[in-house]
Amino acid sequence: MKLSLAIVALALAIPTASYAQQDSTAVSNGEYPNTFSSGSANVSPFTNQSKRFNDWSISVGAGVPLMQSADLTSIKNGNGKNLFGYSAYVSIDKAITHAFGINLQYDRGETRQGWFNTKDAAPDATAVGARTQYDAISILGDVNFSNLLRRVDNHSPYRWALHGYAGIGTIAYRAYQKDSKGQSLMTEIKPFQLGSMFMQAGAGLKFKINRRIDLEGRLMYVVTGDDEFDGGGDKYSAINRREEQVSDNFFNATLGLSLKLGKHESHLMWHDPLQEIYYKLDVLANKNQDIEVCKKGDADNDGVCDDWDRQLDTPAGARVDGAGVALDTDLDGVIDLYDKCVTVPGPVENNGCPTTTTGPVVETETKLDGIEFDLNSDRILPSNTPILNNAVNYINSSNGSYNVIGATDTRGTDAYNQKLSQRRANNVKNYLIKNGVQTGKLNAIGKGEKDLKYPECEPATKCPEWKNRANRRVYFEAK
Repeated sequence: MKLSLAIVALALAIPTASYAQQDSTAVSNGEYPNTFSSGSANVSPFTNQSKRFNDWSISVGAGVPLMQSADLTSIKNGNGKNLFGYSAYVSIDKAITHAFGINLQYDRGETRQGWFNTKDAAPDATAVGARTQYDAISILGDVNFSNLLRRVDNHSPYRWALHGYAGIGTIAYRAYQKDSKGQSLMTEIKPFQLGSMFMQAGAGLKFKINRRIDLEGRLMYVVTGDDEFDGGGDKYSAINRREEQVSDNFFNATLGLSLKLGKHESHLMWHDPLQEIYYKLDVLANKNQDIEVCKKGDADNDGVCDDWDRQLDTPAGARVDGAGVALDTDLDGVIDLYDKCVTVPGPVENNGCPTTTTGPVVETETKLDGIEFDLNSDRILPSNTPILNNAVNYINSSNGSYNVIGATDTRGTDAYNQKLSQRRANNVKNYLIKNGVQTGKLNAIGKGEKDLKYPECEPATKCPEWKNRANRRVYFEAK
């Protein structure tokens, strides 16, 4: 029976190596990342220098053992009266993860059981009293249930923690029995023998006094696996035949302190990784998410940031590609801004036009595009500057004059939309003048919501957003 009990307890108590306090990576060739990790480039070996938490502590405590399941008990409604012994323990504790640890514990104490305290004389010839002095060494698994069961949205101070303990060890004891004839040693068990194995399990409630000290109350149940622990003598004696059970078991209630060792601010068993993750997410959510673009500016005002502009001195008004290089549509070496024949190659000295032709030069018509705006905004978007720079080039090469017409979608009142469309037209006109167009060639007109590109978008809810955006525009019209 005792051997079977020890085997079962051993299987429950010994932790596997998979609970080690390290990153979940297995190293096959010494390089990171590897096929056993998440594949992240941030995976790194877990070393002593990378530790953030203390993981060692020393615990001490004292309490009262009560024989509960035996032929002689410490409880009045059992085979005895209320008799209180004493116990003490000291342990070295190692936290493996935030929720699991291992404790090496030494217990010493004395249980008192039977019908009277052995310090007193026997009250009558039938009364039997007993006491058992014991020393035990055990290995306990420590499970932090509070870290396993804590809600992710619980932001209250984390100062209480429920722990569960279970483990096995070896116990040595001397059991004394006293009756009217006197006291005698009934059983003596030496430690570190197969017959001296025992098991204990229980729970503890910890309170974090400060970063160094914890207060803990424990209630452990000790299974000795021995019918002679209570001082009843030989297992076939008259006392040990009172009950059928073959294991004398007792409760051990203790109160103790834990001293956390190490240089770090907090202990691993008081760390909740989910709370840390959610806290960091909250911090990120509360941060200003504005993204700074064009840190170096746009010196040539061509709409391409200097960070990736390959031509930092683009002439004002020149159309550019995505790299900020002025366009040369016919690849004749004259950029479109200065090319009099944009689509027909010609020498530089003739302004990009051919010197001899067999007929009239026919140039493809250049389209004068409009631009779109964000909802309730008259700000010219950076993506629109290449279109406006093309308009500068086109209008400067033309002899005519143009209306700059602003429009809105159908959201808002007529009066508000009229003013918004006029501001949009004025902003575009000012941009063109700033970039070289003569003032007399331009006239800004706001038409509000009376000039819809998509008239069916009345009201705006009848159309998809891309159509409403197309209605929020500024375009050009020859006078």
